[in-house]
Amino acid sequence: MSVENLKTDESATISFLNNLRTKTAVSHEGLEALPISKSIVDPKITIEEYVLYLSLMHDVVQNLEENIYPILSDVISDLSERKKAHLILDDLKNIGSEKKQTLSPFKNASEISVPFAMGMMYVVEGSTLGGRFILKNIQESLNFTEENGASYFSGYGNKTGSFWKNYLNSLTDFEAKNNSEEEIIAGADYAFRVIGKHLSENSAS
Repeated sequence: MSVENLKTDESATISFLNNLRTKTAVSHEGLEALPISKSIVDPKITIEEYVLYLSLMHDVVQNLEENIYPILSDVISDLSERKKAHLILDDLKNIGSEKKQTLSPFKNASEISVPFAMGMMYVVEGSTLGGRFILKNIQESLNFTEENGASYFSGYGNKTGSFWKNYLNSLTDFEAKNNSEEEIIAGADYAFRVIGKHLSENSAS
């Protein structure tokens, strides 16, 4: 590959990722603005708020692992290493709680294409990266650790950054080969909106 082609590829990748962030900004910010989303980074978080957040996120993560991961099995090689629903159940158990009801926020998997699913996974993998920041608050505010009560937010431990970069590489490679920017962005926007709706509707007092 020539230097000119390499620069063109890099430029296209940067443009795609910028568009992905820009065009999902409203739904992303809407999710982060929810009271339950703010509670998880608040130094005054209560155990009750933490348990509720974990329980609702288990719905999201389990739904994704059961229905969306199979769609991506030929695209993402390390899916089994990215499963985290069991970590949430472990955290709830260590806190002295349990998952009582399971909801399925996302639509029927048969309606979801591979690029759309890649966009959805972008949201959840991005939240894993952000979980490292949340972990610090949970440790300081509730005294839970990566080994006891906060394993979900520990993500992939010290490999969290590299796992995120690997996913982004897979995402950008897939987009370049399939010219699927619009559908990937639609999937990400959908995931942000559905997760926001799920958290909002099930955390209202």
